[in-house]
Amino acid sequence: MVVLAGFTAAAQTQVPPSGSPQPRPPVDPQVRTLRVEGTGEVKAQPDEAFIDVAVETSAPNAKAAGEENAKRMEKVLAALTGAGIAKRDLQTRNYNVYPEYTPSPPQGGEPKLKGYRVSNLVSVHVTDLSKVGGLLDKALAAGANRVDSVRFGLSRQDAVQGEALRQAVSRARKSADVLAASLNVKLGAVLDASTVTEAPRLYPATFAMDMAESRAAPTTPIQPEEQTVQAKVTLIFAIQ
Repeated sequence: MVVLAGFTAAAQTQVPPSGSPQPRPPVDPQVRTLRVEGTGEVKAQPDEAFIDVAVETSAPNAKAAGEENAKRMEKVLAALTGAGIAKRDLQTRNYNVYPEYTPSPPQGGEPKLKGYRVSNLVSVHVTDLSKVGGLLDKALAAGANRVDSVRFGLSRQDAVQGEALRQAVSRARKSADVLAASLNVKLGAVLDASTVTEAPRLYPATFAMDMAESRAAPTTPIQPEEQTVQAKVTLIFAIQ
């Protein structure tokens, strides 16, 4: 996966990123240059997951809705810690209290307040992916009534990104060698190098909620997707 930029004797000026403390000096316009680009790609299995589960409760007043929500969430957290999740891996991401109204009357008029809804969302960090399905089941059985997402990621991002960058540099150098040989010129020093690395995204998982709610159903199956990390490098060589 290599993209080749043409042979040129013109200046190759690199614009420094915004806020850079040490901007690059421009390439000497009298120096003949050869510019190449290379891409690297590394595939890796995710080694961590993030589960977002929530408890929602409704009551005629906010106090009652909050108290009921707290009781149910305590049971959910106890179920998760009982399944081996450390407290440091449980984080409240969102807590909302908002009013609920009846629909507007057909004849017109203002909707009436019918009560309050409380939502408490907790994110669970999981490092043993074989437990993801079972943790979902335990959270739902303990009182969680909403699963917002299950996302997979890489804890070793730096290592994976570094390997993708090494591949990109290697391919760019090979392209430069091929071009130089084809043009019957000799490569000099690298005058400039720049790179763009794409961080791995958190990939969502898909699962069937009705399976988790069925008593006869096995543990909810969750299959993590292989993740791809890409890096792109641009090298400018002097031509001797």
